[in-house]
Formats: sequence, C-alpha cells, structure tokens
Amino acid sequence: MAQRILIADDEPLARERLQRLVNDLPEYEVCAEASDGDDVLRQIASAAPDIILLDIRMPGLDGLAVAEKINALTNPPAIIFCTAYDQYAINAFEVQAVAYLLKPVRRENLGDALARAGRVNRVQLQALQAANESDPGQLAVRTHRGTELIDIASIRFCEADQKCVTIHHGQGETVTDYTLKELEHSYPDTLLRVHRHTLVGRRHIAAMTRSPEGQYLIRLRNHEARLQVSRRHASSVREALHRQERS
Repeated sequence: MAQRILIADDEPLARERLQRLVNDLPEYEVCAEASDGDDVLRQIASAAPDIILLDIRMPGLDGLAVAEKINALTNPPAIIFCTAYDQYAINAFEVQAVAYLLKPVRRENLGDALARAGRVNRVQLQALQAANESDPGQLAVRTHRGTELIDIASIRFCEADQKCVTIHHGQGETVTDYTLKELEHSYPDTLLRVHRHTLVGRRHIAAMTRSPEGQYLIRLRNHEARLQVSRRHASSVREALHRQERS
C-alpha cells in the first residue's frame, strides 16, 4: 500500500514540483495539498496522511508552529520540512522532523527522506507524547469519515472482538484497527487491563464488585455498562484500584 503524502506550501509552483517528484516514486501518493498552516491541520483530520512535506514560512501558523500541533497527536504523520531557508534546521529537529530539505528539492534527496519517514513506526511516534503524562493527549483514529480525534482521558473502555476494537468514549463509539495491546502499552497510566478482551479507563472506574455467582465486575461512573473482570486479572485490578485510592 502506498504511503499517503500531504504537500503543504503557500506557493502553487512549489506544490506542483513536489507533486511531480512524488509521482515519480511508486511507493508514495499525494493525498492532499494545503496552502497555509490552518489548512494543514484541516487536511490532516480529513485526509489522514502518513507523511507531510511541510514548508516553514506560510501564512497564519508557520511550519514550526504547525509541527508542534501535529506532535500533540497520538499518532502523528511524519514531518519532512521542504524550505528555501537553512537557518531553521535546528528548530526543525526540535519538533521531531524526520528530514530538512532545501529547495529546490532533488528527487534523490526526497526519496531518501521519505524512506526514513517510512521507518518511523507507531511506537516511536506515540513516544512523542510521553513528556506530559498528566495529559495523555488525543488518539487519531482513521474511520470512514476521515480521521477522528479522541481525547484519551474520555475513553471509558475498549472492547475487542475477532476483527477490531471498539473504543467507548465521551463522544460515542469508534471502531479502530489499533489492538488492545498497542493501546495498553501506549497508555499504561490511563487504561487498565481487566480482561483479555477489555481495557478500562482508570479514571472512569467507580468500583469493582462481585456478583452472587462470584463473578467480578467493573462498575463505571455515569455509565450503565458492567464489565467482566477475568479471574486472571482480578488480583492486579484490585491492587491497581487500591493504589488509585491511596494516591
């Protein structure tokens, strides 16, 4: 499957040149274009690119400011700066850019940069969020409507069936191709494993109760769902809730 690329530059001729270069590379395709910083953010939400070719000097938000906002996403696209100015290189790598290319961009340099961007995996991208554990940020989920941003703190629980994971959150339900293991490992302070098929948002747990039949259940705040706790996880869930009560 081709990597999806968003071209962001306020100059139409510059966008056309980058489009031609990308078209010569069979493993990549241009999915959208943007002419200013605000447009970049809109296109990320609607087109869900894997990589952004980003100019620095643009109307409104400049490229560096846009990159900071992109990095606030849980699963951000990789950023390659394409600019006529060499004085921003240090700043570019401070905002996690994969590469910094000077205009006019050469095909071989672009190909090398795109290859590096493709090697940045999901775990590395999610690590950008580790600096602020008190605010776990947002999860970007691709759906048939485009890219949906979910506040991690609003996730009540996640349930897996044979094919996908459904995230139940403050705005409703969203189906994702993230696995429970990926979500659990990315947000251990936010999501708690209670069953092989279920993660629960720690802050949404009201109590763990036991049914007359001896089954442990999680009761959520302001939600009618009762979530089964497996025998395997009952002890660790109980310990986690005790630690949460003491903190």
